[in-house]
Amino acid sequence: MVTKEKATIRFRQLLAQPEIIMAPGAYDCLTAKIIEQAGFPAVYMTGAGTSVARLGQPDLALATMTEMLANAAAIAGSVDVPVIADADTGYGGVLNVGRTVRLYERTGVAAIHIEDQESPKRCGHLDNKRVIPADEMVQKIHAAVDARIDGNFTIIVRTDALAVTGWDDTMERCQAYVEAGADVLFVEAVRSKKQAQLITRRFEKPMLYNFVESGKSPLIPAGELQRLGFKLVIFPASALLLVTKAVAGLMAEIKNQGTPGFMIDQMVSLEDCFNLVGMAELLAQDAKYAGQMATI
Repeated sequence: MVTKEKATIRFRQLLAQPEIIMAPGAYDCLTAKIIEQAGFPAVYMTGAGTSVARLGQPDLALATMTEMLANAAAIAGSVDVPVIADADTGYGGVLNVGRTVRLYERTGVAAIHIEDQESPKRCGHLDNKRVIPADEMVQKIHAAVDARIDGNFTIIVRTDALAVTGWDDTMERCQAYVEAGADVLFVEAVRSKKQAQLITRRFEKPMLYNFVESGKSPLIPAGELQRLGFKLVIFPASALLLVTKAVAGLMAEIKNQGTPGFMIDQMVSLEDCFNLVGMAELLAQDAKYAGQMATI
């Protein structure tokens, strides 16, 4: 696996390239490995997926920092591509944010995003969100930037103000957040393609687009997002939502028929599943050491 420093440098290199970065969401190590093997340059550790898949809870700030860190560390340790991790609101005030940054750095992720929602927060595509004052978030950003040990560790700053206080306040917040040291801007729940284009034209910082099926934002393909000026697009719920429906269908088939039936043809083999997560390499390594033991 790559070291933390190398992952952060590689992500900075991706940000410097002209192509948009597509980062599908992983909620566990298996989904992360599938994303990597499909050829994507980065993995996004989804906070919503972490809460749903690991805790069996909705995205309502029920996952603790400790639980999020554990998932971030596991995912970052399972893939060689850079990992971007959800860090919610930073889990408290300015002192908490500083500690959050340092702890996320230790997990090996290349970047995190923090947001300006009040705590307890909720999924950015739900109604009735609340945001903290902009000057309070500015102080959190200063704390995050000051706390990082690796200067290449990327701080993505998200604002949820668009659905709460409106367009003008959102633009003012983005400007303040850039001045405070945000490396990447993330305006949550953009409502139209026109809004998306206005945002990218207004700021020179790299911009992130959140592609959420059944969410509040238009589902704009990555190529078009690149033409609009976005540098990064995450797909936080794509795998989670598909797996939820697929597994529900499988369970219904087993319950009704007593067998997976026709769905067996849609499965990978057990061996292929194990090889996806490194069985062949580990068995080869085991055989190598066994051979060394035989010569002693």
